[in-house]
Amino acid sequence: MSQAASWSSKIGFVLSAAGSAIGLGAIWKFPYTAGTNGGAVFFLLFLLFTVLVALPVQLAEFYIGRTSGQNAVDAFKSLAPKSQWPWVGRMGVAACFVLLSFYSVVGGWVINYTVHAFSGEIHAGADFGALFGATIASPAGSLFYQFLFMLMTIWVVKGGVSDGIEKANRYLMPALFVLFLMLAVRSLTLPGAMQGVEFLLKPDWQFFEPQTMLTALGQAFFALSIGVSTMITYAAYLRKDQDLFRSGNSIMWMNLLVSLLAGLVIFPAVFAFGFEPGQGPGLIFIVLPAVFMKIPFGTVLFAVFMVLVLFATLTSAFSMLETVIAALIRHDESKRSRATWGIGLAIFAVGIPSALSFGALADLKIFGKTVFDLWDYIISALIMPIGALSIAIFTGWVQNKQQVLANISEGSTVPRAVISLWLNALRYLAPIAIILVFANTLGWI
Repeated sequence: MSQAASWSSKIGFVLSAAGSAIGLGAIWKFPYTAGTNGGAVFFLLFLLFTVLVALPVQLAEFYIGRTSGQNAVDAFKSLAPKSQWPWVGRMGVAACFVLLSFYSVVGGWVINYTVHAFSGEIHAGADFGALFGATIASPAGSLFYQFLFMLMTIWVVKGGVSDGIEKANRYLMPALFVLFLMLAVRSLTLPGAMQGVEFLLKPDWQFFEPQTMLTALGQAFFALSIGVSTMITYAAYLRKDQDLFRSGNSIMWMNLLVSLLAGLVIFPAVFAFGFEPGQGPGLIFIVLPAVFMKIPFGTVLFAVFMVLVLFATLTSAFSMLETVIAALIRHDESKRSRATWGIGLAIFAVGIPSALSFGALADLKIFGKTVFDLWDYIISALIMPIGALSIAIFTGWVQNKQQVLANISEGSTVPRAVISLWLNALRYLAPIAIILVFANTLGWI
């Protein structure tokens, strides 16, 4: 394997995998989902399910990737030759292609809002609901910024694993944590901020109900970027001396820390100025600008926040595009640049109807959903749970148990008892939890 196709350091892998996981799930989706599900109870359940269910599946993806050393499709061919299991990898690759086609639309909104923030369009007294509506409805603006987002993603991924993805994440991830800490400190020093901290950290048990549990479980899967083979792809570039358990734990806790910081930036400020926490998906685009405008230097701080959201959005996009490229070039790095440009532009083209779903194509409904919402539903509600369930069954039941334990233990100082506990959680707990989320999403329970 060429140097361009392997991580140059252990921390490079951890930061890149954490970047894949820490995207809009932690910064955009977690705060509004927590806000509409009671805050602290949701956060505690999310923490519990991340550790007990999502982490075992993530480690299973690491096992498949590192053991095979192959892309998402060839990994299954290598570990289960002459079987139907490679279709799980193909599904993951196709899911990453489609996911990035509409994820890049939201990435475009983030860039657009970053421009708004620096150009002075975000100011005290502005109608942020109208601004967001105009931003997502503009065909030219939506397509231009979506294209710009894809160009950024292509530019990094075409550089390869160590020279492109790893190098970008080495700067983006530490910057993300530093900026988040600065914003959290500012938010926590606002008058009345402690009410927001209580909302996030002091459980109100009246919200402890089945729907909150299922939503928290779904968020745990979404947050660790599992079920679409991105972690299989990243782990394929690992050496055998990498401690998968410690790496997985680091990635998980970094993700949980960013989710917590996002809550500590948003909820104290929201409560300090009398806004409602349960504002839904528009929270960072409509409510947060209004909140920041009430803070000294709020325009600058909001611009910093949007840059931070852009960092997180890009690091996730890198992993999605790399999953598709790795399956296409199959370790032939001479094909990388051309393949990345070709696939990246194809993803942009497929994403055009999603970008126009809030303007020119707003009236186009398929099964009652816009193109954007339909793709989102197919990936989030169907493909991700099926992918995660397949990976849990493949690693926990199809693969030889002793082989799995031996391979996952390589390079690890974690006690064998803990590794056995992981395998049991993967075999029993994860499939039951995934089936429950799947059934709930489809409205069966």
